[in-house]
Amino acid sequence: MEIDIGRGKKARRAYGFDDIAIVPSRRTRDPDDVDVSWKLGPYRFELPLLASAMDGVVSPRTAGIVGKLGGLAVLNLEGVFTRYEDAEEQLERIALLPKDQATREMQAIYAEPIKPELIARRIEEIKAAGVVAAAALTPQRVGKHWELALESGLDILVIQGTVVSAEHVSTSSEPLNLKEFVRAAGVPVIVGGCASFHTGLHLMRTGAAGVLVGVGPGAACTTRGVLGVGVPQATAIADVAGARSTHMLETGEYVQVIADGGMRTGGDVSKAIACGADAVMIGSPLARAYEAPGRGYHWGMATFHSSLPRGARVQTVQNGTLEEILLGPAHENDGTFNLFGGLRTSMATCGYQDLAEFNRAEVMIAPALMTEGKHLQTAQGVGMGARGGAAAREDHGGGGAVPADVTREPALTEA
Repeated sequence: MEIDIGRGKKARRAYGFDDIAIVPSRRTRDPDDVDVSWKLGPYRFELPLLASAMDGVVSPRTAGIVGKLGGLAVLNLEGVFTRYEDAEEQLERIALLPKDQATREMQAIYAEPIKPELIARRIEEIKAAGVVAAAALTPQRVGKHWELALESGLDILVIQGTVVSAEHVSTSSEPLNLKEFVRAAGVPVIVGGCASFHTGLHLMRTGAAGVLVGVGPGAACTTRGVLGVGVPQATAIADVAGARSTHMLETGEYVQVIADGGMRTGGDVSKAIACGADAVMIGSPLARAYEAPGRGYHWGMATFHSSLPRGARVQTVQNGTLEEILLGPAHENDGTFNLFGGLRTSMATCGYQDLAEFNRAEVMIAPALMTEGKHLQTAQGVGMGARGGAAAREDHGGGGAVPADVTREPALTEA
């Protein structure tokens, strides 16, 4: 239903995760009987998870860890790992930057050219861990680097930007023809982001294996403030899931819908799937991990843009391992640990056996969901009233201490 903004403009109402609730059905199910696996091209994954292509989240080493836990990690092929032989030195430098200098200094760090030999080496390091290798490039750099990446063993290519369209218009350069490229690539290609039915449908028609949904919801992203562009995630996912149904009726081909950003708890992940996503891409929840390369800091691919940065370096509280964050055990009650145990239990509570069934779950608009009856938790800052393990700090301090039994990210030159 459209709402009048003024005499000359109407708009739809859109909803984020906090605005909706999943409605239990008439059936419940044993969590052990719930299947949360999903497929992308020829690959099957035990967890419907992609770790975001962000330097503070995914390194070749953490890609191996995430892969062995059942997910898929995406390496940023335009990040510090492909610009610097000793990426650890730059990550340490970024972690120590004062808040008021971070953006300017990161622009200088990322001005270093991408080195083809490092693209090959990083992909080989991921493959050496025995997991599926996925990596991301922006549309502007796909033509220059994709062949080397595939020759080096890349299994899945992600073409990612703030907004990616199937019809980019330019009078100054030859834009990437996504339809021609995707069908000739030879590996599954994921494209995005997008946030609407029509853009999602056009991206699906390129032959993409998956479409990323999300414009600006991430913890480190400032796109919505800088550009005024974005759609709340629950509505964006539902719209693109609708495009998936239309595309399947047209072609018989099923395209994976991947919710990208805006999730910090198991409840958020569950709502993303209930709205129609097949999998989720998350960054800030994983940046909290002791193994994460960002040393307690998290930033996006557009944070260091040379002329118009659209992201911030935010600090997280390092308080768990990747395994604890993804699979538990959880020792906090705010939903920020054991994210996929939360998904499994949500599906079981509502009686759904697999992700495709959960896509059809009933949801309702529920503005009181997060506050109803929770005044004691809110007043005391516990449970649902806590900022949670994924909360970002705004101080200048370093990341949390690493327990003695967890190894900090080693220098990649030693790998």
